[in-house]
Amino acid sequence: MKPILAQLQRINVREAWKNEASDFTPWLAQVENLHNLAEVLGLSELELVQTEYQVGDFKLDILCTDDDGEVIIENQLEKTNHTHLGQIITYAAGIGAKKVIWVAEAFRAEHVAALDFLNQNTTSDLNFFGVEITLWRIADSPMAPSFNVVVKPNDWSKSNRESARMAATTTPTKQLQYKFWIEWIENLETKKSPIRPQSPRAQHWLNITLGRAGFIICATVNSREDRLGVEVYINHQESKKYFAQLKAQSQSIESNLGFSLDWRELPDRNACRIIIYKNNAPLSDEDAWPSYFEWLNVTTLKLDQVFRPLVKVLI
Repeated sequence: MKPILAQLQRINVREAWKNEASDFTPWLAQVENLHNLAEVLGLSELELVQTEYQVGDFKLDILCTDDDGEVIIENQLEKTNHTHLGQIITYAAGIGAKKVIWVAEAFRAEHVAALDFLNQNTTSDLNFFGVEITLWRIADSPMAPSFNVVVKPNDWSKSNRESARMAATTTPTKQLQYKFWIEWIENLETKKSPIRPQSPRAQHWLNITLGRAGFIICATVNSREDRLGVEVYINHQESKKYFAQLKAQSQSIESNLGFSLDWRELPDRNACRIIIYKNNAPLSDEDAWPSYFEWLNVTTLKLDQVFRPLVKVLI
């Protein structure tokens, strides 16, 4: 017997959200929808700060944060226009945002080109995304929303500009750190690891998202002390409370990991750290890098598998 197939139908977005401000913005600001948007864009978890956020005489639709800082989201339940293009630039400047997400029903080719231009001519600290929101239905099923990314930063282009800039302006140690992170990411990709670090820079650390704003896994390479490190770094308004909740589970956590951790509350700082080190690992010994990568691969994956479900349920 042949299967019965139904036709996928695109529905006008106004059937679900009559009004952009009173219907669509509150819907998008819900935790599960911000999570889905972040996942489509390949970002860390977006944590809502406020809807209708005042920026001078204007109101930004949604202000969020992620592990890099402020993220602005501007919505449009219609085809993009010049007014909203000007607004997202104004909001980015007023807030000092690290990421700008423009959500619309459809993007004009001119505005796709404008966002691409901004991505190509800004630093790696500022990124622009264009996302189309669509609605679909199969037969009489409920309407299903879908995010379609039409513009995102070209990481390859930016990383090459970063390499060129470093060659001219940074120290040999910083250049070696950058090379180390680039090769580690290539190693992760070769091994088909689920670990996805953020874009590398010429610095001694590299961040990996952990499924909730204010929580990251941070890999470090310390040239002065010849050691590698991997830590769960908590930098949240309630860091101390969350640290205490995790510390109370330390015996179970370390048992599941198979190794001990150094629990650092850092009473004089807002942040907290939960660390493991690998000593006798000089960065200058490039022949040993494959063994360093293997240790980082195993350690970051274990920390991710154990801590990710725990941090999501902290209250």
